[in-house]
Amino acid sequence: MLENYSDMLSRMLFQVLGDELRVEAIQMQSGGDINMAVCAQTNHGDFFIKWNEGQYEEMFETEAKGLSLLKQAALLRIPEVFGTGRVDDKSFLVLEFLERNREGEKHWAKLGEGLAQLHQIKENQHGLSYNNYIGRLHQKNDFKSDWITFFSECRLNAQLGLAIYNQTVPKDFVRDFKRFLTKLPQIMPNSEASLLHGDLWSGNAMSSTRGPAIYDPAVYFGAREMDIAMTQLFGGFDQRFYEAYDANYPLLDDFDALVEIYNLYPLMVHVNLFGANAGYLGSVWRTVKRYI
Repeated sequence: MLENYSDMLSRMLFQVLGDELRVEAIQMQSGGDINMAVCAQTNHGDFFIKWNEGQYEEMFETEAKGLSLLKQAALLRIPEVFGTGRVDDKSFLVLEFLERNREGEKHWAKLGEGLAQLHQIKENQHGLSYNNYIGRLHQKNDFKSDWITFFSECRLNAQLGLAIYNQTVPKDFVRDFKRFLTKLPQIMPNSEASLLHGDLWSGNAMSSTRGPAIYDPAVYFGAREMDIAMTQLFGGFDQRFYEAYDANYPLLDDFDALVEIYNLYPLMVHVNLFGANAGYLGSVWRTVKRYI
C-alpha cells in the first residue's frame, strides 16, 4: 500500500526542493490523530513527510514557524523544515528525518539542559503573534500582559467554550469550572513569558543520533511550568531530565503543588479531542472541585 504513495511523495519533494528525487523506500511513521506520516528514503537522503486531506491548511505552516522559533535553543535538535505545500487535495510538510538513537546516560540531562535554555528565551507578553494548533484543535494565542489572564482566557476558557459548543460537558461542570476561573489569581502565581514547546509529552521528544530532539510543537510564550507539568502528565521522562533542568533554571518551590493546575489545559484539550467519556473530564473536575 505504501508504495502507492511514491508518486505523490515525489511531487511533494519536488515542490519544496525543486529537485526530482527518486523515492526508493517508504516507512510508516506516527503522524498524530489526523495526519499520515512517512519516512521517504530517496536517492538524496531521507525525509520526514506528513500530510492530511487539506481541511487544516494552516496547520503545517504554523508548525513550520514554531519549529523555526524552537531553533533558538541551540542545545536541542529541532528538525530542519524544508517546506510546506499542497498536492492535489492534500496539505503537507517536509522535514529532516531524525534517526532515533539509544537513550544513553547523558540523553536526559542534555534534554533537561536544552529545555532550560529554551525557557530562558523571553517575550514581554504572553501569547504569540499568530494562532496555531494543539493536536487538531485551534490554539488561541492573543497577547496578554500577564500570565493569569492569558491562562484563564486563552487556554482554559477557550477550551471550556469549545466543550460547551460541542455539548461535551454537563451544566454542573460548566458552573464549577467558571467558579474556578474566578479564583485563579489567588491560586496561581504570575510568571514570565518563556518560549514553550507547548505540547511536551514523551511522544514529542526523543534521543536522536544528533542529540536530544523535540518536535511537533504547539509553540507560544507562557509560563515555563506548563512544559514541565505536561512532561509529568503521561510519564516517560527520566528523573535526570528534571535534575538537569532544575540545575540550570530552578523552578519555584510551589511548582509541585500546582502541577495539576497547569495540566488542566492539556486535559481539557483531551476532553475536546476524545469526549467526556474518555476519563479526562473526571480528572479536570476533581481538580476544579478541590479549589472551589
